Amino acid sequence: MPTTDDTQQEKAARQLVERLRQAGHTAFWAGGCVRDKLLGRPPRDIDIATNAVPDSILEIFPHASAVGKSFGVMIVPCHGFHFETATFRQDHGYQDGRHPTSITFSTPEDDAARRDFTINAMFFDPLTGTIHDFVNGRADLAAHCIRCVGDPDLRFAEDHLRLLRAVRFATTLDFALDPATEAAIIRHAPSIAQISMERIRDEFTRTLLEAHRPGQALRMLDNLGLLSVFLPEVSALKHQAQPPEFHPEGDVLTHTVMMLDAMDTRTPTLAYAILLHDIGKPGTAFHDGQRLRFHGHAEHGARLTESILRRLRLPNKVIADVTACVGRHMRFMDVQKMRRSTLRQLVGSPTFETELELHRLDCLSSNGLMDNHRFVCETRDSFAKEPVLPDPWINGRDLIGLGVKAGPAMGNLLKTAYER
Repeated sequence: MPTTDDTQQEKAARQLVERLRQAGHTAFWAGGCVRDKLLGRPPRDIDIATNAVPDSILEIFPHASAVGKSFGVMIVPCHGFHFETATFRQDHGYQDGRHPTSITFSTPEDDAARRDFTINAMFFDPLTGTIHDFVNGRADLAAHCIRCVGDPDLRFAEDHLRLLRAVRFATTLDFALDPATEAAIIRHAPSIAQISMERIRDEFTRTLLEAHRPGQALRMLDNLGLLSVFLPEVSALKHQAQPPEFHPEGDVLTHTVMMLDAMDTRTPTLAYAILLHDIGKPGTAFHDGQRLRFHGHAEHGARLTESILRRLRLPNKVIADVTACVGRHMRFMDVQKMRRSTLRQLVGSPTFETELELHRLDCLSSNGLMDNHRFVCETRDSFAKEPVLPDPWINGRDLIGLGVKAGPAMGNLLKTAYER
């Protein structure tokens, strides 16, 4: 039922349902958009579920395109939006941990039963405002519970990515995992090794950027046995102790979790820089008789970072920027000893703002000493107030070409020429 608060996307999705109804078909909004609507959030995408088969959808919407016609999935354009429109179905015989080997068109009840989690398995009638809930999803939504539809072992065997999706939904919505669902995740955790790295990357990146507390999301992934499968280097950080006088918070993973939870502005570059900034510590740790040290861990970490991010298939620009941030993150410890020219190079780096934020979070999540951060911020601000100097109209190479020998005389000539 329309309201004055409906978005343009919602109005278009309602009109799509109306056209299917006018043609004699059943049609509802389905899945995550229903969950978001019940939570009072604007839906990110609106999917349509209907008893109309693909050929019938094409008759009503001639410009629709098939993205999975054999699975009953079409993309229907409507008033400038594109809606995934799928026929109610049952799935049969999953063999690859992602796709059913066959499907049969069926009923809304059967369609709900094949979905991942109860909170994502409801239907909404936008013409009457009625919620159709065959799996008690509304009760789980009210209880803040992530529960698989039916048998969790079957749901995770059907699509292994659901293991990571469960964590994303739990940490994005700040919900708890149903005990049976949680136990099944632990049992099936090794199976995510069968998922393409691109799918893992996309799901994990969304978790880092969208979770209410991304550090706790990382901890949950580790506790469930998932992190050690696709990022064993990060999972191993929990075994790396640190000197308590510099890191009273504890091991490297705890430090990383705290930094992620403190992240304000979220970008893939910053999130992955935090995740991997101390990845070089286990490989460089040694005890000098007084305390643990990690000489060269930033440089070693940069090499590991590039390898890990290439394995995750991240974009080249993100890989380059994160690798630079990791490799240079210890420079901030020496800023008060640097020459002004060196500081200018530091501040002029393309990744400087990300490096500065990484340093701020690093300090806040360890000993809390912010003097170097304040010094760099003040230096950056002072550089911004200095007048921009024009490029010299003549340089040393030009003078050598005119027969002037290198030396003090050349320096005086260049200074005079620049001042004039």
